[in-house]
Amino acid sequence: MNSGSFIFAQPWAMTWLWLVALIVIVAIVSLRKRRTLLERIAQWSLLQQLIPNLNLARGWFRLFLGAMGMVTLTLALMDPRWGMQVEQIQQRGLDVAFVIDVSRSMLANDATPNRLERAKQFTIDASEALGGDRVALIDFAGAPTLRVPFTLNYAAFRQAVMELQPKGAARGGTLLGDAIRFAANKFPVEAKSARAIIVLSDGEETDESMPAEAARKVFAEFGVRVFTVGIGDSRDGARIPGKDTPWAMQDGQEKWSKMQDVILREVAVAGGGAFIPAGTAQLDMAQVYSNSIGNLERAEQEETVVRQHTPRFQWFAAAALVILLGESLLSDTRGKSRVKGGEV
Repeated sequence: MNSGSFIFAQPWAMTWLWLVALIVIVAIVSLRKRRTLLERIAQWSLLQQLIPNLNLARGWFRLFLGAMGMVTLTLALMDPRWGMQVEQIQQRGLDVAFVIDVSRSMLANDATPNRLERAKQFTIDASEALGGDRVALIDFAGAPTLRVPFTLNYAAFRQAVMELQPKGAARGGTLLGDAIRFAANKFPVEAKSARAIIVLSDGEETDESMPAEAARKVFAEFGVRVFTVGIGDSRDGARIPGKDTPWAMQDGQEKWSKMQDVILREVAVAGGGAFIPAGTAQLDMAQVYSNSIGNLERAEQEETVVRQHTPRFQWFAAAALVILLGESLLSDTRGKSRVKGGEV
C-alpha cells in the first residue's frame, strides 16, 4: 500500500462538515452564555464554594468529544478506502459501456446530493461487481465523449467517473440516441463476448435523437443490450441550477426537470435490456448489476488480476460510536455534593 492508494468513494459527504461546524458554534455560544448567567448569580469564587462539584471544563471536553465524534462519522460517510485487494480471476468476457448523462438537468437535487453525483455513485458501486468484465466510460449531453476505452483497469475507470462534470460535454442539451449509437461503435469488433450498454440518466430529451430506435438497432444489428437507470423524481421533479444564476430560467420561469421514465423504459425494452427506476432512492447497484447484466452469457477467457480498493469506513464508524458513547456518559459535575441547608 502507498499513500496514492487512498481515496474517498463518496467525497460529496464532506458537505456534512458544515452542519458539524454549525453545531459546534451553537454549543460554544451556549457554554459561554451559561458561564455568564452563573456569574450574574454570584462571583465565580463564591459559586465554586456553593457548588464545589460544578466543573464547566467538562462541558468543553464534552463539546470536543462530540465534535470529534461527528467529524469521524462524516469521514465514515465519505467511504474512505485504502490498500488493495488483489484477486486472480478468470476473465468472463463481458464488455459493458457505462453511459452517463452530464447535461445540466442532472444537477437537479431531487436525488441527493444531485442526480449526477448519484449516477457516479451508482456506477462506482456497480463496478464492485464487475469481476473480469471489461468496462468503458462515456459521458453525453449535446455530444457523447469517450472518457475511458474498454479496460480492466478499474481504478482508472473509477477515477474517471469521479471526475465527471457537467461541463465535460461538448455542447448543451441531451441526445440519448446519439450516445447509444456512439457507445455501440466503441465495442471491439473482434470481441465474441456478450455486450451491454448501461445508461444512467434522467431521460430528458431536449432534441429528438430517437433513442428507442437507436437501442433497437444496436440490439438487432450488434447484439448489444441496452439497460437504463432512471435517476430523479418522475412526478414532481426539481429545479435545474443555472450557470450564473441560482436556477436556470426559461421564458422568465424557473426551469424544472422530471425523470422521464416512459422514455427510459421504451429504450430498455427496445434494446433487449431492462429499465431500473432508481428514482431518488439509494440502490445496491452491485446487486442490481449482478442480477441483470451479470446474468448475460459470458465466454471464458484468460486469467487476469483485479485490484480493488479496500473499504475502511467501518473503522471510522466504530470510532465515532465509541467517542459519542463516551460523550453521552460524561456530565458537567463530578458527583453529588452538599451545601449548607441541603444537597445540590
